[in-house]
Amino acid sequence: MDARQTIGWNLRRLRVAKGLSQERLALAAEIDRSYVGRVERGAENVTVSTIEALAEVLDVHVSALFQHVDDAAAKPAPLRSGRKPKTG
Repeated sequence: MDARQTIGWNLRRLRVAKGLSQERLALAAEIDRSYVGRVERGAENVTVSTIEALAEVLDVHVSALFQHVDDAAAKPAPLRSGRKPKTG
């Protein structure tokens, strides 16, 4: 797995763990939603500034996006589709 794929894998894993859609993450990081999708697929060469913005929104250190991924690891599960139910 190359560096772009590692960053994308970890980005998706952390985003899903926080319960954020690509759209919400992109909005909070002030980047385009389709760009987040391309990063997660390993199709973008991400700048340090973008990595910092994503890590800040995810409330993790930048190094979390570079965490080694075992090649045999299962792909991170997607979020449940649809809107979240309204509360109170």
